Amino acid sequence: YPSELLMQKITEDNQIPVHLHVSASLQYVAGLKGSALVEFFHGNIAEVENEELRHLMWSSVLFYKTPSVEVMACVLLSTKAIYFLLDDSFICADEHQSDFWNKENSDCDNSSFHLSCCFVLKLNDLQSVNVGLFDQYFRITGHSADHIVTCLTRDSYNTHTFIQQLMAVLSLLARTPSPEPVDKDFYSEFGSKTTGKMENYELIHSSRVKFIYPNEEEIGDLAFLVAEKMDALTNLPSLNILLYVLAFQVNHVEGSAQNTSSLQPKTLLLTSSDLFLFDEDYISYPLPEFAKEPPKRDKYQLADGRRIRDLDRVLMGYQTYPQALTFVFDDVQNQDLMQNLTLDHFGE
Repeated sequence: YPSELLMQKITEDNQIPVHLHVSASLQYVAGLKGSALVEFFHGNIAEVENEELRHLMWSSVLFYKTPSVEVMACVLLSTKAIYFLLDDSFICADEHQSDFWNKENSDCDNSSFHLSCCFVLKLNDLQSVNVGLFDQYFRITGHSADHIVTCLTRDSYNTHTFIQQLMAVLSLLARTPSPEPVDKDFYSEFGSKTTGKMENYELIHSSRVKFIYPNEEEIGDLAFLVAEKMDALTNLPSLNILLYVLAFQVNHVEGSAQNTSSLQPKTLLLTSSDLFLFDEDYISYPLPEFAKEPPKRDKYQLADGRRIRDLDRVLMGYQTYPQALTFVFDDVQNQDLMQNLTLDHFGE
């Protein structure tokens, strides 16, 4: 340890996404290669001498206690814990977060010294992993509200790779075996007799950590929600969600010294007739076992919706991934006017 293959893989993965800005402290970490990166992990992050670094990933993260603040993090998976090396701007951004981090006498204004806060989730405290729709994100749940983190990878490959590495590391943990399960039939195992609904697909790992994947009903619920937002003429059985993707909406900041733009996280949904942008709660659902009351906001809140028939053109940027798309819609004052005329003219 570490093998040449592992060193090469971690070095390749140590790249900050180009569209996200991070502080100088994390830029320093992103500049480390090979053995320097492993030495940095053991010298500054690792809590136990004999733990091994197995995987590195850059991702936006959300915490259960601060669901509205998305922050960039370097996620390090070792044989003992998951480490989230956080941007120092996150700690300085909001005063009420200081209670959450138990921060004392840290000097955020001192530009010559860069502080990074490292959030540690020990593998022994891990209880479940919820994978989001189409592997766009995943939520890691521990034993309390302080130990719930969502990684917004916005990339099914990164999600899949991390889950595979996590399962491999969990297999190394020595835990006492579970008691012998009572034999159950299929319906009592996967369904609820009171509602008749199928539960989400669960995979219980040998370490007793649950890996929970969404089932078909989540897409059905989402389609129903979309149909509610559309006009009454929509035929629900024919409504298909063609695309679900976590993206950013670009808001240009006018009057600034540089022509900067802010990125607002959005969930983009495409159906055969409409394009929707939703504000989605990625951290509160499904409700953790210790939650006393439902979250303050719904999982999906409609931010914008446009008909595909009003789409005039799509402008594509020439930069490398991630690609920027600009959708230009016709500004029709009364959207229902043409629709009603068409129906009257052609009959049923």
